[in-house]
Amino acid sequence: MKAIKYVLFLLLILVIGLSIYVAVQPNSFEVTRTKTINAPQSVIYNNVIDFKNWESWSSWVEEKPVTIITLGEKTNGIGGSYTWKDEDGIGSMTTIDTKPPKNISQEMQFGEFPKSDIEWNFEPNADGSTEVTWTITGKNLPFKFKMFSAFMGGMEKQIGPHFERGLVLLDSVVQAEMKVYSIKVEDITQHSGGYYLYNTMSCKFSDFEKNMKTMLPKVGAYAMTHNVTMAGPPFILYHKWDEENNAVMFSTCVPTNSKVTTDEADILTGKLESFRAVKTVLKGNYSNLKEAWETTMAYIADNNLEMVAGGSMLETYLTDPMSELNPAKWVTEIYVEVK
Repeated sequence: MKAIKYVLFLLLILVIGLSIYVAVQPNSFEVTRTKTINAPQSVIYNNVIDFKNWESWSSWVEEKPVTIITLGEKTNGIGGSYTWKDEDGIGSMTTIDTKPPKNISQEMQFGEFPKSDIEWNFEPNADGSTEVTWTITGKNLPFKFKMFSAFMGGMEKQIGPHFERGLVLLDSVVQAEMKVYSIKVEDITQHSGGYYLYNTMSCKFSDFEKNMKTMLPKVGAYAMTHNVTMAGPPFILYHKWDEENNAVMFSTCVPTNSKVTTDEADILTGKLESFRAVKTVLKGNYSNLKEAWETTMAYIADNNLEMVAGGSMLETYLTDPMSELNPAKWVTEIYVEVK
């Protein structure tokens, strides 16, 4: 009997000690992780703000593939939500505030535990990358929550590794997203032609991109400073394409509604007559243009079409990369004049 009383006494002391230990635990917690992702701020923000994307980079889903995800009627922006269910219980997440593309505020509810606050911050760097910070905080924690946290090793141990892995997965998903592209030959079309402002250069292929990026803004700036109405997106007109001798001759052009008399020696006016052409559309990064041109030339050969000697060869840029930072959404049209 004395032994039983002694054991019960020890158990009582253990329970009291444990209760005291839990009671003195902090009434709040904060876990935060930061990662530099080599992608524009807006591209990362647009992925995180839509809960449809979360499953692809959730470390919890990676760890427990049987997790059931249910998307809300709205998934993007304020009011967007989703719920999940696994062997540990049911949870939900709701977006309550946004400051695009810098910040997202969310609220998480798991089981009967108190709600936690989620903060995302996206800070752009000078090199085009973004500092992504993911934070969760909880306040006024009840005894039951503190006991759970204490037994599980604390929130830092429970959540920190998941945040780290989630940011790594988010990085990989965003990188893959920006590399998506498609090339489609849209058969024969009639290019309308028209007047255009231009400047011209001959150079090595290795210098083409650098020179083009310098020349095209000059033509656009001339049009704007001289109140010339642009009649469409800018384009490159290729005059010579000699890969064997590593030489290319091209003009960077801005279409206009009418003939313009210029007052600068290196800004000229030209006119394209309407012409029959094979049209190819590239949706994606400009790094895929070589493949788009090869696809166009293969189409011409496979369909026994004949290019016009000295005919027009255009690359028209429908998307402004300064306003649309995701290269997967850039649209470029290629026109090759055929008989």
